[in-house]
Amino acid sequence: MQILDGKLAAQSIKDTLQKKISELPIGFRKPCLAAVLVGNNPASETYIGSKIKNCQEVGFESRLIRLPENCSENILLDAISSLNADSTVDGILVQLPLPKHISESKIIELIQPGKDVDGFHPVNAGKLMLNEPCFVPATPYGIMLLLSHFQIETSGKHAVVIGRSNIVGRPMSVLLSQPGNQGNCTVTVCHSKTPDLPYFTRQADIIVAAIGKPEFLKADMVKEGAIVIDVGINRVEDKSKKSGFALKGDVDFDAVSKKSAWISPVPGGVGLMTIAALLTNTYRAFEHHQQKN
Repeated sequence: MQILDGKLAAQSIKDTLQKKISELPIGFRKPCLAAVLVGNNPASETYIGSKIKNCQEVGFESRLIRLPENCSENILLDAISSLNADSTVDGILVQLPLPKHISESKIIELIQPGKDVDGFHPVNAGKLMLNEPCFVPATPYGIMLLLSHFQIETSGKHAVVIGRSNIVGRPMSVLLSQPGNQGNCTVTVCHSKTPDLPYFTRQADIIVAAIGKPEFLKADMVKEGAIVIDVGINRVEDKSKKSGFALKGDVDFDAVSKKSAWISPVPGGVGLMTIAALLTNTYRAFEHHQQKN
């Protein structure tokens, strides 16, 4: 068993980006990521804080627009319109989930596709399906970067993706099946309504677990030598921890790691790669805006 170490792979990407920033001419503006946070959900606060911290580490500019939980949908729409019009902003992300009185689809669709570094806009989703240049959602993109960093051969392999969300499962299945590096897989998408799900996972050379259930994937669901990628980040009560909880993935790591050839840990795996992919998307948006100007 070998570890798909997200910390190692993410740091390599960040070092590359930091070098590119250091080579910009003196006085030249730096890439800028604007994050919008509605309310003060603790998990969202943590995610946003980490994204801003990583921007600082590589030399990006960042902005945080905070809005109260009870702000109207129109106020949020106005904030995004302002960021769309700001030529010094390269990437825009709105931290999800949003309060129930705000339409997530309406908010996402307002973001300019060229600034949609989360890769959620329908234009980017459509281009991904057509295998055209686009911004890929950060978690699936991060997984592809992780596979690339460790030179995992995927061509001709059978990949099983557990989960069908628009953020992870569906784009992940498309990326693994596309031509090119870390693609060319035969992909099966499974989910909560799949009968006899272990039948499919036991056939898989590669498993991407993104179902949102702690330690869902057990050792008897995995064949020897499989590559296992754990997308889950679940807070599980643990009174021995100062915080009162422990982070668990969607994979029973201790048991599955004994059978797998490669496995990503939680924490220290896909979560770090998601941020590295977001930074990469932001730099690509910055390059594109420079070429237009």
